[in-house]
Amino acid sequence: MTYLVGDIGGTKTHLALYLEEKGKIECAKEEKFPSQKYPNLRTIVKGFLKGETVHVSKACFGIAGPVKKGKSQATNLPWLVDADQLKSELSIDKVSLINDLEANAYGLNMLREDEFYTINEGDPRAEGNQAMVSAGTGLGEAGIFFDGRRHYPFACEGGHTDFAPRNEREDALLRYLRERFGHVSYERILSGPGLYNLYQFMVETKQVAEREEVYKEIASGDSPLLISEKGLSGSSKACAETLELFVSIYGSEAGNIALKMLALGGVYIGGGIAPKIMGVLKRGDFLRSFTEKGRFGALLESIPIRVVLNDRTALLGTIYYAKHLM
Repeated sequence: MTYLVGDIGGTKTHLALYLEEKGKIECAKEEKFPSQKYPNLRTIVKGFLKGETVHVSKACFGIAGPVKKGKSQATNLPWLVDADQLKSELSIDKVSLINDLEANAYGLNMLREDEFYTINEGDPRAEGNQAMVSAGTGLGEAGIFFDGRRHYPFACEGGHTDFAPRNEREDALLRYLRERFGHVSYERILSGPGLYNLYQFMVETKQVAEREEVYKEIASGDSPLLISEKGLSGSSKACAETLELFVSIYGSEAGNIALKMLALGGVYIGGGIAPKIMGVLKRGDFLRSFTEKGRFGALLESIPIRVVLNDRTALLGTIYYAKHLM
């Protein structure tokens, strides 16, 4: 059995070819592609498979966007991905599309204990629904339903719900972002581009001073990376306070999804940003914001919170789905 799997995001497309023999699965080929440089997924897959002689039996792709009837319009890419079209053009027996956060949630089944960092131990006997929230190129969220025996991930688009400010600074942030975007979702803040939006707010509304040369450097470079580096190193107070505010809002939204999913079994923090800013996540503002929900504070304190450290979790989730659910 040969599996083609992929993690399809706004920044990169990560493909892998797996071969299964006698119950053992091994990766035969793996490659990453810059998504924005390609017109569609089909072009990338055809290039990836060029020269391969094996017949692909099953293909599963985790897509950063909603999936409806085997089709997905990617949220941060001008791509319409169609499972039937991929199946026909690539001569694959079965093709499935699942949401990227759904793939991440399935990937939890494939991880070792040392591939998590625990922010909150919570109740050691915790059991029930779970949830996942992942800030990266965008903000993905997923629920994980518990039927008493097994967990079943399901996708949602909670990252696009309305941002709810909690204090005067965040009131000002909402007004600032509303002037730029109209509708202000949590993704406008809790994502790579959102981190830069947050930094611009902090500097342009004089929440904190910034040196002009640093502001120009960040504006002209890889803004999220530079903000993280300068914030963690302490070389920019504006970047450091931006990270603190980012983490505080991240914790608050993680608490929101925990309540909406009644995720008593745990909340997982995925995505590419969290592992890179662990120094700030560990300080307490994330957990404090997670639990500050009035009368439900004690309930939230009992919920385990774990950061996913393996950046291949979504890809592993597509393998799990292809093998067990297709």
